[in-house]
Amino acid sequence: MLMEQAHILLVEDEPFLAQVVVDSLEQLQYQVTHAWDGHQAFGLFRTHRFSLCIIDVMLPTIDGFTLVEKIRQLDQSIPILYLTARTATKDIMEGYRSGGNDYLKKPFSLQELFLRIKELLRRSYSLTARLPDAVFIGQYTFVAHQQSLQLHNKGAIRLSHRETQLLQLLYDHQNQIVERRHILLTLWGDDSYFNGRTLDVFITKLRKHLKLDPSVEILTLRGVGYRLVC
Repeated sequence: MLMEQAHILLVEDEPFLAQVVVDSLEQLQYQVTHAWDGHQAFGLFRTHRFSLCIIDVMLPTIDGFTLVEKIRQLDQSIPILYLTARTATKDIMEGYRSGGNDYLKKPFSLQELFLRIKELLRRSYSLTARLPDAVFIGQYTFVAHQQSLQLHNKGAIRLSHRETQLLQLLYDHQNQIVERRHILLTLWGDDSYFNGRTLDVFITKLRKHLKLDPSVEILTLRGVGYRLVC
């Protein structure tokens, strides 16, 4: 997908900000569809094909976090960027937990927004263009496009979007060291301290999901990175 052909869904209820963002993105040759609230946005998402979503957290009818959870039930791979004035760590963590890929705090510069969009589209293409239907990790079956991890006849574990991306990246380099910085730059776009702490949380979650097969382990090489042994 070429960047200039990308179709963006913007969900923002502040009229002035929404108009500025729409006009600016259209000048860069993006196609933009604007929704004023969460209900309208979800209806548009169900009937249109988008390349990326930009979603405000504080929305009428359906808040941004809930909207993203609903979107993720339909599409696990589309990049989602939150716009919000809520800057508490718990809010940022909730944004990632609900399925967001990036988090841009208000007020923001348009140049930063453009860079985030370009990077999200680039990463989305590189991560999804080569996903196989299913792979085996020890005794687990991992289906990335379904965000599913299953062991034998046990119920499937539903992975979050970020857990899926991280497990795919580790699997692509199974039994090899994946540098921590490489993971952060590939999935988050930067290796800041906060993103590093977030990565630690997702590594812990993946270990819990994989604990029923003792032949599978995510090893930590302190100060270097991680290795998926399977």
